[in-house]
Amino acid sequence: MTAVDRFYHCELALVDGVFVEGVRLRVVGGEMAEVAVGVSPQPGDTPLGVVVPGFVNAHSHAFHRELRGRTHADGGDFWQWRHRMYRTAALLTPESYRDLAERVFTEMRDAGYTAVGEFHYVHHDPQGAPYPGHDMELALADAAASAGIRLALLDTCYLQGGVGQPLGAEQRRFGDANVHRWLERWHALRDTLTGSGRGLVTLGAAIHSVRAVSRHDLAVIADELPADVPVHAHVSEQPAENQACLDSYGQTPVGLLSAHGLLSPRFSAVHATHLTPDDIRLLGEAGATIVMCPTTEADLGDGIGPAPELLAAGAGLAIGSDQHVAIDPWEELSRLELDQRLRFQRRGIFTPEALWKAGTVGGHRSLGLSGVRQQPPGLVVGEPFDAVEIDPTTSRTRGAQLRQFPLVARSADVTATIVGGRLTRPRTAGT
Repeated sequence: MTAVDRFYHCELALVDGVFVEGVRLRVVGGEMAEVAVGVSPQPGDTPLGVVVPGFVNAHSHAFHRELRGRTHADGGDFWQWRHRMYRTAALLTPESYRDLAERVFTEMRDAGYTAVGEFHYVHHDPQGAPYPGHDMELALADAAASAGIRLALLDTCYLQGGVGQPLGAEQRRFGDANVHRWLERWHALRDTLTGSGRGLVTLGAAIHSVRAVSRHDLAVIADELPADVPVHAHVSEQPAENQACLDSYGQTPVGLLSAHGLLSPRFSAVHATHLTPDDIRLLGEAGATIVMCPTTEADLGDGIGPAPELLAAGAGLAIGSDQHVAIDPWEELSRLELDQRLRFQRRGIFTPEALWKAGTVGGHRSLGLSGVRQQPPGLVVGEPFDAVEIDPTTSRTRGAQLRQFPLVARSADVTATIVGGRLTRPRTAGT
């Protein structure tokens, strides 16, 4: 069947890093075939208002959404919160996970996320026995398709309960028997997804952390995982993780990953909160992406990572909502800036363009959805028409410069999300 041309006309749109008037888009097969600026709408065009590229949630654990608003009274730290998270993971079935993930992905879509990287490690049943047909993974893929969001499924290698420790009872459903079994399952999952017709789903990979795999495992993954696959890992989220790595290997997590050939432009370090100057240099020289999750890092008391230093060293930046204390790309981007203001006690750490880029270009690069994109953020010919329409007249946005919207807009100001040319109005839009 031949793809049909569809036309959209935007009153204002972000193109090549600047907002321009009268942008008409020709979309074929869900991709932008033509972007014309300074033109009038034509009969039959779908009218849109202020349009920006869709945001990318480069780090998600869908099931963590169940913990929102249920752990604050307990106090404590990340490690205490983790025990509650394990209890939540133990209750998941393929059916319940699909329903939960669909709700989470729909919330993302309505907030302005058009793509999500799901850092997925709940692979097996609670006793650690494999499901017969990638049941948990396909539950996530089906949830994304139903919600209408682009999914990069980051299938995660999780083999140890800590450095040199076996998996605990609460972690058994996360782990494969060894790194080779994980790779076998990863390849079988890729074949299944490729033949399934789930066009919005791609497969990436993740290493849970240097706590969850051995040094030998890192070397095998670096050597045997296909070179074009994006690889993510939790990195230096907690000082205790760094200390365990130093005690066991004499290296920081970044140093260990670098020594085993895992740092490259395809690599994304999630959190990267507690880094040494040498860590920053290594990540920058590798051209890695750093996925900051400011609302989660604040909620768990993790700390504030050295985002501007990493950017200056040559790394890219992206955002994620991680445990979903909030699902709002605008909130993540504003906190990316505001947390650094608290560190440095001055304003304007990032330019508005850097914030737009972290929310869009950086996320696409991290998930391997658009290759290495160096151009300014904006609507681009040849890319999928993944976009967000935003209301510039709400109580939050009225009077603000469009380029500064990452600092003032919120998910409630989103009036439409477009994924692959499919337009959806949030259920709360206009209410």
